[in-house]
Order: sequence, then structure tokens, then C-alpha cells
Amino acid sequence: MRKAEKKRENRIATLPTSNFAFCIFLSNLTQTNGTEEELSKFCTAKKLTTTLPRDSPFNSHALSPYINPSLPPSFHSQYFPFNSLSTHFFSDSPSRVSESVVVVASLVSVSWISNCFFTMATGQLFSRTTQALFYNYKQLPIQRMLDFDFLCGRETPSVAGIINPGSEGFQKLFFGQEEIAIPVHAAIEAACAAHPTADVFINFASFRSAAASSMAALKQPTIRVVAIIAEGVPESDTKQLIAYARANNKVVLGPATVGGIQAGAFKIGDTAGTIDNIIQCKLYRPGSVGFVSKSGGMSNELYNTIARVTDGIFEGIAIGGDVFPGSTLSDHVLRFNNIPQVKMIVVLGELGGRDEYSLVEALKQGKVTKPVVAWVSGTCARLFKSEVQFGHAGAKSGGELESAQAKNQALRDAGAVVPTSYEAFEAAIKETFDKLAEEGKITPMKEITPPPIPEDLNSAIKSGKVRAPTHIISTISDDRGEEPCYAGVPMSSIIEKGYGVGDVISLLWFKRSLPRYCTQFIEICIMLCADHGPCVSGAHNTIVTARAGKDLVSSLVSGLLTIGPRFGGAIDDAARYFKDAHDRGLTPYEFVESMKKKGIRVPGIGHRIKNRDNKDKRVELLQKFARTHFPSLKYIEYAVQVETYTLTKANNLVLNVDGAIGSLFLDLLAGSGMFTKQEIDEIVEIGYLNGLFVLARSIGLIGHTFDQKRLKQPLYRHPWEDVLYTK
Repeated sequence: MRKAEKKRENRIATLPTSNFAFCIFLSNLTQTNGTEEELSKFCTAKKLTTTLPRDSPFNSHALSPYINPSLPPSFHSQYFPFNSLSTHFFSDSPSRVSESVVVVASLVSVSWISNCFFTMATGQLFSRTTQALFYNYKQLPIQRMLDFDFLCGRETPSVAGIINPGSEGFQKLFFGQEEIAIPVHAAIEAACAAHPTADVFINFASFRSAAASSMAALKQPTIRVVAIIAEGVPESDTKQLIAYARANNKVVLGPATVGGIQAGAFKIGDTAGTIDNIIQCKLYRPGSVGFVSKSGGMSNELYNTIARVTDGIFEGIAIGGDVFPGSTLSDHVLRFNNIPQVKMIVVLGELGGRDEYSLVEALKQGKVTKPVVAWVSGTCARLFKSEVQFGHAGAKSGGELESAQAKNQALRDAGAVVPTSYEAFEAAIKETFDKLAEEGKITPMKEITPPPIPEDLNSAIKSGKVRAPTHIISTISDDRGEEPCYAGVPMSSIIEKGYGVGDVISLLWFKRSLPRYCTQFIEICIMLCADHGPCVSGAHNTIVTARAGKDLVSSLVSGLLTIGPRFGGAIDDAARYFKDAHDRGLTPYEFVESMKKKGIRVPGIGHRIKNRDNKDKRVELLQKFARTHFPSLKYIEYAVQVETYTLTKANNLVLNVDGAIGSLFLDLLAGSGMFTKQEIDEIVEIGYLNGLFVLARSIGLIGHTFDQKRLKQPLYRHPWEDVLYTK
């Protein structure tokens, strides 16, 4: 027993009692066989006991609805007799009773804590000047908030800033017809510092990170209200959020909430849905009804219902459907009771949990003086033989007290207007409103005509209202369907048919599937031109850049920039000049001599190393493949004849790889029968053939980059002895 008592003492000792008004010490009794008497002795010894009057919130009537139903009744009566439990109140200052609480137990639910010890911020949560910080950027909810602002005639946008972890800058959105830039911050602290007047935090984080980001927001002195949209937030995390918010007089909406709205002033995220629905529900101007519900979806339905039979809502709140909402139905009903513009209150509860009983107590104690029309949904649960889990995590009856029927009856007995069915809910709301109007307690709001919201271009195009020109045309690929398509061929077909790189090039460059010998030739060209050693200009540039510590793309581009008329870029020119000479019927002599007169070197002829007796092996391989597979060789034959003539002038004026590829590609295009003369001329003119060299040589340049980095080569410096210094 001493060990258990020591354990209890240590737990109490770890609590900073100067920061807490009182502590209900219960969990140790669930872990040991300690008794109420032992607890009383311990508390008396520690001078932590104060006797409360019998009508305090601790009496058995207030406590019983909130006892955790998972614990057996025998446990309650054995360890916590209600009469004696009400006398144990721990406080470092009895005058600070309402400040905060810590419950170290699973016995009592959070809703009991909140209803017994705390009063939420009274009065309105929002106004026409309220601004929010939006966590985890979502374009549509933010735009809907801004459209609502414009509809209500707000002068300033309700979204002051966006928090996107790891990102900074601006997001462009529309405020009416004006495009605005909303700042984006990387951290909650930075956003709060930059926008000190923004006191609402709208959290669109996933359930995994919602608790941590919400707690960070609650700890900011400028944040007053936190709305947690995600559902499925761990219950232990939610309890901590609730305790912190209550202790610091802040409000939590959710988890699993759509948010809330003050008509004509401010709304959270997707609350109330589309602009059309908002207009139909008259939410662009304030009404006289305060509405609170657990369900966000049903809130939209009730906004519409209330608008049909009353002058609309003043404020609507969805507290969230999880088991432990950050605020309760009674919290908001009591707030509504303090708002002069709210003349009547509508409440929509649901089966499961005991939240509605806090409202029952408030009604019985006379804390709510305005008419309350209420309905608890889920009466159909009794039709099922076994327990049914409805949509929300909290919508699951844990016993008769949690059934919709029991709650409806309790609310009815407490003085709320409760219809006999949901179908009669609308009539009950109308009857209550009409009665208040007849008594002169409500002056129905005058209707106003809200300004039209400019329609987004995309939606206007879809609806056929406008037509707009496109900015880009693409004919080679399409990624809009289930899978990307190259020239109309689905990606799956490309893989299933065993297409190679040459086939993909034929689809993306030539917009057709070329015969296999054509795509093989393309692949051979790529392989033969992939690299030509480290000494050529492109490779040299890449090596120097890589050794300077630059990244892959920079190193690659530095090599590619050397490709041109003098290095690798002669394929197009060779094809162009050979084709023109052949098609005009010029002899090799006439062609070469005419080029000489113009002062133009013959593209595709000549090599710095190769000669008549040491021809380029790549040229031989290309010709061998073509003579085996090509149906026509007229252009390569012409190029060989030109080579025969140029060799009479100099031993190194051989047909080089540029000339071979250029002339053979002309034969491929002409011999395949798949291109018109006009298309062939266009292909040569645009520069398709140089594209082959660029694509091929990129492979080698990337290789040289990796090679230098793998070898950890230092910065390159050209040797002095290799430079001619002259005046």
C-alpha cells in the first residue's frame, strides 16, 4: 500500500498546482485498490481539500450522465460514492475555481469537465472584420470564403494569410473581380506575427498532423478560435486540445467539422457549400436564429430549412462528429443566449454520447431564456437488432440514455420544443418563429439583393456561357485520360507491344508508328552518336563544368551548347544541301564547285582525324544497315559520289557521320512511303535530324558528368604550356 500511495503522491507532485485551479484525482484508484478514504486522507495531508456546497456542479445529478459507460456500475458505486466524491475539491486558490482543470482519469468524460468547470467565451465568435489564417492550402475552400466575403459586402478579405509548411510566397485568388495575392507562410508562428489581427485558425491538415498544428495555433496569443476539419484525430490528442483551450479561454470547433458561419459576416472553409446554396439560404445577411449541430452535412440542410420558414440564421455552428468535440451543443446555445440579435435557437443533435444532457441541465437551471427548438436524430436505431455505427464516430448509442428517443424526451421535459419526428422539425421551427414575430419579439430582417459573384472562367466554359482561346496546342501527347498517350497510342499498348526508344521517338517526333527497320535505324544512330571521347568540344565543356562542382543539368547544358554547325549540328545542313543538289540533278562536281564559289564548306564532308585509308567505322555500319533494310538509297548513293569527288581534292574529305545520317534519313523518309515531299522538306527545315544528335550525345555528356564526379576530380585549370601568349 505504501508503494501505491507513493505512486499517487508522485503523480500529484508532478502537477504544477500553481497553474491549475483544481485536480480531480481518479486514475490511481482504477489502477490500485485504493479507497475514497485513502484519497481523502492523502488530500487532507497535502492541504488540497476544500468542501463545496451541496448544490455545486459536483453533485450526483450533474455527474451521473457523464460517467464513462465502459466502466461497470459496480465500479462507480464501489470506488466513487457520489455523495462523498462531491466533497473532494483540490485547489491552490478557491477564488480561481473557474480557471482550469486537469483530469487524470478515464472515469469522467471531457464533456462533463467542460460543463462542470468551464464557461466558453460568451457572445459572438465572428464579425464582419474577423480574419483567419488558413493552414494547409486548399484553393476551393479559400476561394469560397472570399466569394462569401464579396457577397456580404465585406471591405477586407476574411483570409489574412495561408500557412503551408515549407513554403513561402503568395497565392493568387479572387476577391470579387479583383485578383489578390494572399501571403503564404512556412510556419504558424511567422503567420501569427505577420497577421496579429487574424484570430481564427482554420486547420485543413490531415488527421495525422491536425492535433500538433492545432496545439501550436492555440499557443499563439493572437489565436482565439481553432477549427479542425479532419476527422479521426486521436482521442487522446483531442482531449489535450480541449483541456488547453478551456484553460486558456479559447474555442475549438471540431474535429470532424465543416466549421461555422455568421450570416453576412464570416464563414469557415466549405461551410454552407456553394454560393448558390448560400444565396438560397439567405446567408449573405444576418437573420434571427442561432443554430448548432454536430453534423456539417445536416447543417446545410437546416440552413435551407430555417431560411424557408424564418428570416434566416444569425450564426450557425457544426461542433463536429467525433466522440470528443472541442465545444459542446450547450456551449454554443449559452453563447446564443447572450447574443441580442439571436431571438431563437435551433439545435440538431444525434444519438450517441451524453452531450445533449448538458443542454438539458442548462434548460432546467434556467440558463437559457430564449426558445429552443431541438431534435436528436437517430431514432431509427431501434429498428436494428444490434448496435449500429452511423456516419460520425460519435453517432453510436452506448445505452438507453444515449438513444435519440431518450435525449428527445429529456429535452422536451426540460422545456425545449421537440417535434415528434424530423419531418415535423420544420413546422416546429416555423411555429416558434411566427409566435415570436406575433409577440413583437422578432422584427424579420428586410431582404437585400446580394451582388453577383463573377463566375470563374473554367466553370463558365464548362457551362457553355463563354468561349476562350487556348494558349498551347499539343498534337503529340495527351495526359487527360486514364493513362498518357503518345500520338494516340496508350502507354499500356507501348509496353505490351514491346516498343523501343525508336518507336517512342517515331510517335513523339513524327506522330506515326514507323516500320521496325526505321525505328531500328533511329536507335542505331543514337547508339553510334552517344559519345565520341572526352576531347571533343561538347564533352570537354561538360567535364570542365562538372569539375567546377556544378550540378548535372548545368554540366549537360554546357556541353549541349557547343552543338552547332561546327560540332554535331551539321546533320540538318548535310541533308538539306544533299537533297537540294540531288533533286535539282546537280552532278557531284557541280554541287561541290558551286558550294566552293559561295564560300560554304560542304556539310557532312571532312574529318579532323579520319581519311581515305582510315574511314569512320560508324559511317560504314550505318551504310551496311541501310543497304540491308532500306528500300531506297538514292540520297546515300549521291553522298558517296560527292565523297569520291572530294577525296580527289584532299585525303581527309571523307563522308563523316553527319553526312551519313543526314543522307540516310532522307532515304528513310522517302523510301518508307509514309511522308509527303512537303513533310520531308518540313522535317529537314525544322531541325529534326540535329535532334537525333542532341538526344544521342546527351547520353554521353551525362556519362562524362557522372564519371568526373565519381572520380572526385578537382577544378580544371588549363596548363600554361598549352597556351600561346602573344601580343
